[in-house]
Parts: sequence; structure tokens; C-alpha cells
Amino acid sequence: MFMMFAMTSDSVGEIIKEVKREFDVNNTQASLMHSLFMVGIAFSGLFLGFLADKFGRKKTIMLGLALFALSCYLFLVGTSFTFILGLITLSGLAVGIFKTAALALIGDISTSTKEHTGTMNGAEAFFGVGAIIGPLIVAWLIREGVHWTWLYVIAGVLCTLLILMAWKADYPDHSKGQKADEPIDVRRSLKLLGNPYAMGFSIAAFLYVAAESAIYVWMPSYLMCDATTLEATFSCYSEGPEQMLAMYAVSAFFSLRAIGRFVGIWMMQHFNWALVMLMFSFAIMVCFIGGLWGGREVALYMFPLSGIFMSVIYPTINSKGISCFPKHEHGTVAGVILFFTAAGAAAGPLVMGIVSDAFGGDAMYGFIVATGFATFLFIGFLYNFLRNPTETRLAEIEKTEYQN
Repeated sequence: MFMMFAMTSDSVGEIIKEVKREFDVNNTQASLMHSLFMVGIAFSGLFLGFLADKFGRKKTIMLGLALFALSCYLFLVGTSFTFILGLITLSGLAVGIFKTAALALIGDISTSTKEHTGTMNGAEAFFGVGAIIGPLIVAWLIREGVHWTWLYVIAGVLCTLLILMAWKADYPDHSKGQKADEPIDVRRSLKLLGNPYAMGFSIAAFLYVAAESAIYVWMPSYLMCDATTLEATFSCYSEGPEQMLAMYAVSAFFSLRAIGRFVGIWMMQHFNWALVMLMFSFAIMVCFIGGLWGGREVALYMFPLSGIFMSVIYPTINSKGISCFPKHEHGTVAGVILFFTAAGAAAGPLVMGIVSDAFGGDAMYGFIVATGFATFLFIGFLYNFLRNPTETRLAEIEKTEYQN
């Protein structure tokens, strides 16, 4: 599931180029392909996340996958930009529904909070794989003269297969410890906005995703030498490896992030998660500062390198945040964290773009903002390492949810 929807969500950069040409829309209008998708995820995460706790993981996953498949197949009949934006929004809503249930399911099948973190890294690793192959499929389709909307048809077919797999699979009972008269509705999600554990990890997710999206949204603009001609775009780099890396910097970033997440499955089983998060968030901050201080020539290496350090951050934020709550609340808290995740993905690049435009359009100024996101993320994990505010809470959950 994670790989399937990443194929579409992380191909948006390639798709936007085709949308601008096909529908003759400007940058702001074309950017709605990204923004409305994230708005859909954010809305369903906060207001529909409780569905996984109320109706069960299986039914909720199948509902979300069915809506996503429907939106994908409807791309075959879409002929207007407005209609496509509607499908993008619907697909975001669908992702929010099945992803919150999938995140909750990871907690159900885990036997410890440590295993939960390792499994989460494995799931997000497949998201990283989807982020790599999605743009490659779009590029191949265009090169072969096939319309870009067939990417969604391919995703729809995969989604249909996933629905069949979900229908056949047996799911564990998640309702242990749940009171019979306990209301499971959107009010529970809104109540979590006042919970320090839910909000702490949600803010961390927002900061991380805002920094991460800076790389794959604005790094190509920052690395460009001259935007006036295609031939001059990367002419300031030495011919050979440097120009090649400049052209495929985003792919390098996604590849390192995916590799790091597979390694993270082992890493989180053997090392103190708080120390790993502290060290890796510090390394991310150094990569951003170095890429700004050294200019494009240094950023060419430092920005893609940040992918290896970003790899374990988000899955661990998700798993530890969800693990602070009983299993029968995992869907709801996963939805709250997902809301802030999508908000960071939508707001981060937007704020960077506004700041860059305010200073003449230079993407460097936007990356100053992104460096601020990375710095605050490091400060948060420094506090987490020194004070360890979740230690007692995670120990309680370990005893009540995983050992009985």
C-alpha cells in the first residue's frame, strides 16, 4: 500500500510539468496537484482517523483502497483540469483513510514498542521505493508517447489487487481495553490535540516533513545555474559526475532515504532510538547549513546526502507517537499525526516559495526557512534525549498492551 500511493504522490513534480503544458495553467494553479492531495490527507487524517478504531482495520483499509482505486480509474475519463483536481482531492482523502488504518495495524501485529518502530521503518521503506519508481514510470510513459494519467491506472490495478489481499487476510483484534460505552468519533481526534504526547510527536512530524519536502520540491531550483535555457540549467558544474548528480539529485535523495529505511529496521532493534534521532537530526541540520554556507557546489552533495539521515526520522516519529497510546486508539492518534504530516508537506514548500519570491525569487532564501525547520527539529530531539519524556509512558504501554 505504501509503495503504491507513493508512486503517485511523489511523481507530482513530473506530472505538474505535463499538466502545465496540457491545460495551459500557471505555477500556482499547477501546484494545486500537490496541495489539494495533501489537504485531502490532512482532512481525512484528523476527521476520519477514528474509522479504523470504530469499524476495524480491515473494513477501513478496504474502504480507503476502494476510494483510491475509484479515483485512479476515473483519470481515464477526466478531460478538464478542474475534474482532475477533484480526483486528486478524492485520492488524498482515500490515502488518509487507509493509511491511518494501516499505521494502526502495524501496532496490532507488533509484539513490542521496539518491534513497532522496526516494522514502521520497513513499511516506510516501501514508500521510499514507490517514490523512486513512480517518477521513472511517468518519464517512461511520456517517452513512449503514453499519457501520464496511465500512472494512475497502474496504481488502480495494484490497488484492486490490494483490496483482494486485504479481504482474504486475517486481522488481529484491536479492541482490547476499550470501554463498551466509549464514544469513537471525531471528538476523540480533536481531544487528542490537547494531549502532550500526540502533539509533541505531531509537531515533530510537521517539522520533519516541512524540511524533507524542501529537498524534493525546491532543491532542483536551488541547484540550477541558469533557468533561461535547458542547456544552461546545470552548466556551472563540471561535465561528468557533477552534472549527472545535479540532474538526478532528487532521485539520489529518494534512493538514500529508501536504503536508510531498510537499514533502520535493524538499527532500531539494536540502538537507543532517542540517541539515533538526536544524531540523525543533527546531521540533517548540518547538511542544510552546509548546503547554504557552501553554495550550490556543496549543496549538490549535502542536500541529497540528507536522505540517509532523514530515513529513520519519520517512521520513528510515527511509531513512537502511536505507541504512547493503547492499541484501540492507534487509528485515531495515527490520524492526528498524519494531519500534521500533510500540513507540513503543504505549508513547508509554500512558505519557502513565498519567502524566496519576497527576496527576488532566489531559492536560497527559501532554504534558510527549511534550515530553520531542521534546526527546530534537532532542538526537539535534543530535549527528547536529555529529558526522555516518553520513557515512563512507553514502559506502561509495553506492560499493558504487549506483554499480556
